Amino acid sequence: MTAKPSALPGRNLVVLVLVGVLVGLCSGLFGLGGGVLVVPALTFLLGYDIKLASGTSLLAILIPSISGVIAYGSQGDVHVLIAGLLALGSIVGAPVGSWVLSKVRPITVHWFYVVFLLAVIASMFLEAPVRGGAVEVTPVGAAALVGAGFVAGVCGGLLGIGGGMVVVPIMMMGFGVSDLMAKGTSLLMIIATSLSGTVANAKRKNVDVRAALLIGVIAAVSAPVGVALLRDMSPFVANMLFAAFSGVLLVRMLIGIWRERRAERSVAEVDG
Repeated sequence: MTAKPSALPGRNLVVLVLVGVLVGLCSGLFGLGGGVLVVPALTFLLGYDIKLASGTSLLAILIPSISGVIAYGSQGDVHVLIAGLLALGSIVGAPVGSWVLSKVRPITVHWFYVVFLLAVIASMFLEAPVRGGAVEVTPVGAAALVGAGFVAGVCGGLLGIGGGMVVVPIMMMGFGVSDLMAKGTSLLMIIATSLSGTVANAKRKNVDVRAALLIGVIAAVSAPVGVALLRDMSPFVANMLFAAFSGVLLVRMLIGIWRERRAERSVAEVDG
């Protein structure tokens, strides 16, 4: 079943408001657009098709990303050059991911999520970042950042996420960027990813604009709260919280896949 763009009253409205609050907190805490929350909520709670959910998510994360950038940037925790290099790659990658989304089965997209989350969880146990210190970007590093941005963009277009869960670990582990600056910089890149991917998704009518704007506006209000909470945490605690958050999403996605496969088997038995 695919949710209609106008289906916002009652239970749906409550779910969208709650999702917006959580998305904002996660944007501030983890440097994410929040698509990892929006897509499962729309698909499993409101019955959206995975393609519509992914496209709606990518638009929804735009507004809290802007709010988060302002909150991080006010304390100097946004690296504009790194964000620009990441955005350069993500702008190219997002339409590619959107095109792939239009070609693959929904169950395939769900499995992409599972592999993606496993990689994120593993990366969080490698090394805790150190806050402070200068960050140098070499020509080789610049090329690597553009490549990382491209991967993040593909994930954004395909999975409906901003790419923060890709680039935050890369910045921390590969370039020695502090967790605060990595997350603030990630949000700046996500703005570009969201805009690029949304244009591509809109052309394929994979966006519920009303739901996306409702989630986004509410998330923008709660995002600075997440930033404030992160500043009171040690880098190690922040990493473990990020890993735990990813683990919860992983379990939820596996349950969703199991339910979908069970439903497919039931249909096959009835048809047989």
